[in-house]
Amino acid sequence: MCFRVLDVDCVAIGDPYHKELFDAIGQRERISFYENRLTPEKERSTEFWLEEAQRYVKKRVTGSFNSQKAKNIILFLGDGMSIATITAARILKGQRQGCSGEESVLTFEKFPFTGLVKTYCTNGQTPDSACTATAYLCGVKTNVMMLGVNANVQNNNCSDSMNREHQIDSIVRWAQKAGKSTGLVTTTTITHASPSAGYAHVANRLWECDNDVNTMGAIIGPGEECKDIAQQLVTSEPGKNLNVILGGGMGKFLPNHTVDEFGVKGERRDGLDLIDHWHSNNPEGIFVKNLEELEQVDFNETKQLLGLFHSSHLEYYSKAKVERPKQPRLKDMTKAAIKTLEKNSEGYFVFIEGGRIDHGHHETKAAYALDETLEFDEAIQTALDLTDDRETLIVVTSDHSHTMTISGYPSRGNPILGLNERDLDSDGVPYSVLNYAIGPQQYMDSSGKRLDLTNFISDNMIFPSYIRALMGTHAGEDVAIFARGPQADLFSEFCLQLIVKMVHPAENTAVAESDNKEGAAKSWRMIKNECGAISEEERKIFAPLRENTNTNCTVKNRLYFLLGQQAGCSVL
Repeated sequence: MCFRVLDVDCVAIGDPYHKELFDAIGQRERISFYENRLTPEKERSTEFWLEEAQRYVKKRVTGSFNSQKAKNIILFLGDGMSIATITAARILKGQRQGCSGEESVLTFEKFPFTGLVKTYCTNGQTPDSACTATAYLCGVKTNVMMLGVNANVQNNNCSDSMNREHQIDSIVRWAQKAGKSTGLVTTTTITHASPSAGYAHVANRLWECDNDVNTMGAIIGPGEECKDIAQQLVTSEPGKNLNVILGGGMGKFLPNHTVDEFGVKGERRDGLDLIDHWHSNNPEGIFVKNLEELEQVDFNETKQLLGLFHSSHLEYYSKAKVERPKQPRLKDMTKAAIKTLEKNSEGYFVFIEGGRIDHGHHETKAAYALDETLEFDEAIQTALDLTDDRETLIVVTSDHSHTMTISGYPSRGNPILGLNERDLDSDGVPYSVLNYAIGPQQYMDSSGKRLDLTNFISDNMIFPSYIRALMGTHAGEDVAIFARGPQADLFSEFCLQLIVKMVHPAENTAVAESDNKEGAAKSWRMIKNECGAISEEERKIFAPLRENTNTNCTVKNRLYFLLGQQAGCSVL
């Protein structure tokens, strides 16, 4: 049964938690909190909300499940895209369109299946982008800072990470073995944590080039070779077999005596020119360095495409459109990747990351983080325009959260990047709608009182934090996942990040196996053993399905899972 969580705009004045509400929330003008002049006219109608609910229920009830294997898979990752980030970006989108904002909807929020994802790592309650990338691209949880290896590997120990017994194959390798084309796209360096789990095996995510390995003091055994991430991408499987590589980080591929396209010296000290090496492996491949060159690519003829558009991370779009107009947007790279990969009759897998959402949050520059989220959303719309949901599974998720919150009691339509226009703190000082738990700026005077932020508001503003630190940190709560296309319903429950990899069509045989008595009995035993006694009512529901091998396998598995949940635990 589905329930929609409707917007709740009232406060229970009579309960003890809202006693003396006027004083508790600050120096708000009493009448303004209750006035309805900011309420859109249509939302004052009871019928409006009932019709909204009916539309939602009708959509869910009449929707169908596509249990076929996906020909293509696109995994969109918004790095650091917390649920609060999604909400704030949605509001910003609407406000930029001249609306109050709260009623706006992001592209991926329209996807039919949604779930929540746990993000912890084997040794961390709050994760980093390396251990999470290993989870969703390799299907195995590991330690913080690790990429493509299991939790037996010690931090910074290259001997451990180069041990094949500790290495984990990724969805990229699976897809290649299945004959599919593969690609990686990001707004960070292509050797950054998130994309690297698709092809690298390292004990330290910071080993992006050989100089990084040396600087970090990697533990290397006698006579052992410690391949950095960039080198693994170009010289080892599955990286060297990638059809599309688009992102930043040219400096990680060039020797330190070479000046790159952007006037910056390379970072490698081993003398290797990995771009030349890529050309040698892909003599017909195309290498591009800016938007103009990317737009000139003949995608019908191109089988391998490498694009490095910055010495380091790509610039934030809000800055790039002024300072670096030749830098492609994420939606440009998304289009290029899909057009290059779609020629393969066996299909493709592509990972596309909005990586600088995370960086905006680390700087506690919420405007950058939200703007990058909207850029990410536009890239998703581009993918929808170019694909058919009958054969392409699109999954949108995040790797971890951030500590940004939407604070206080701002009125409807209050600028999301501004001050709370209707509320002051207990000292009568205005505060921003968005705040961070941890970050570099507290905005306090010498006596410890908060400063008035009125004159600090700008597109480049460092938003205030409760705890002072060098930068904002990740947060440990769950993140959202959205899906559409074949088998997208598998993402509609509460799950671990591991399931993202396990749905890959080359390996997803669990559903098919359950379409027989043996599979049904196995699922029944799993529920009974792990969840204890099943109620008589549940037994009546389940019993006919145990014997009926004609029951749709997807429906069967869904019922097995729901029965397990009703008994008090998950059977995933």
